[in-house]
Amino acid sequence: YIFSALTCSAFTARKTDSTTRNWLRVGQVFGSNAALWALLFKQHSGDVQAYTMRNALQ
Repeated sequence: YIFSALTCSAFTARKTDSTTRNWLRVGQVFGSNAALWALLFKQHSGDVQAYTMRNALQ
């Protein structure tokens, strides 16, 4: 009974305060978004370069 009471209280959900911003999380979201876009553009430019080289050989 003691362990079930401890585990229940450890996993209780609390409502987040929507009046204040979590700037660390906002920075993480924008940073990861920018990193994903950078990887996408890098992959795309590599694909375009491979495509132009492949078509130039034909």
